Amino acid sequence: MKTWAKRAWRWLAQNRAMCALLAAGCAAGGLFLLLRQDRAAMDAAASLAMAVRQAVSALADPLPFSLAEALCTALGVWLLGMAAATVRAQLRRRVLARRLVGLAAVAVWIWAGVSWLWGVHYYAASFSEKSGLAAEPVTAEALEATTLWFAEGANRTGRLVERDGSGRLAADSAAIMEAGAGSLAPLAEEYPFLDGPARQPKPAAYSWFMSAAGFTGYIFPFTGESTLNMHCPNVFLPVTIAHEQAHQRGVAPEQEANFVGIAACLASADELWQYSGWLFGFLHLSNALYTADPTAWLEAWQRLEEGPAADLLWNDEYWLAFESPASDLAENTYTAFLESYGQDLGMASYGACVDLLVARYCPLWQEA
Repeated sequence: MKTWAKRAWRWLAQNRAMCALLAAGCAAGGLFLLLRQDRAAMDAAASLAMAVRQAVSALADPLPFSLAEALCTALGVWLLGMAAATVRAQLRRRVLARRLVGLAAVAVWIWAGVSWLWGVHYYAASFSEKSGLAAEPVTAEALEATTLWFAEGANRTGRLVERDGSGRLAADSAAIMEAGAGSLAPLAEEYPFLDGPARQPKPAAYSWFMSAAGFTGYIFPFTGESTLNMHCPNVFLPVTIAHEQAHQRGVAPEQEANFVGIAACLASADELWQYSGWLFGFLHLSNALYTADPTAWLEAWQRLEEGPAADLLWNDEYWLAFESPASDLAENTYTAFLESYGQDLGMASYGACVDLLVARYCPLWQEA
């Protein structure tokens, strides 16, 4: 046996535990790739993943902070420490290969964990399939009617909420978060499969950095927590909480989670939550209407009263200030993540909730 081969075999023997961990992670991830087109297997895995997340989130729920952020911070500190230790140790002996294998093992297991605790939901039965509400292409007439109806809803509820001197929504974010644990409860009466244990949404300590990356909230697969951006305008905080809790109940595609978030707010007894849902729905519908019929889009926006219009302008100005190469990189990265799980529309899939909104709320259907 050649000298290099002997050294390689000796190195493998000395680091067999690390190599076995890497191999096991690759096997777990490979099994997901092998089974992800098997609907029965994914449905079973999705049920198990939800049970695991609910069990872990029950332990994390009493914490006043996001355990997800704490774990990510700890991982970042560990990676920096490992990098520094590797540089120092490399000056005395060869440790780089061992550290790289260890890092690869951690990365593979994170990917496998995300796939089995979250990715399975992209291949299991969808909200549309469970609810029987088909997201089909809509006519420009139906889209216009639904957009105008949401404008009326935003106007009606927008008159009932408190506003500041500039005419923008004046709401206490902490109070919104406090009321967010049961945001899906009213909607679960219509769609029982959305029922589940209430979990308190967590405020993000790194909210500014989330804004820089273009995120309003996220679910962490390993703890089942929903963590919310508290830095951005809070007019859409209620609907974002409901959106993230839809993820907690296994609604993975962004377009379906958007619909569930809007529908949950509309079903709420709280006027502020209703307003958030009506306005968020109007935003999605009007964006789609602009493409279908710019004249009808202009009419819909002219129907919007000063309060809702001020809140949308507030939201637009805030996010415009964060546009940068970093936010573009974050968006492209998340798009690649969605596409890796078969979400071909990527970030554009956020707009596809329009079909569900028209299918469920179009006044033309209600009149018929």
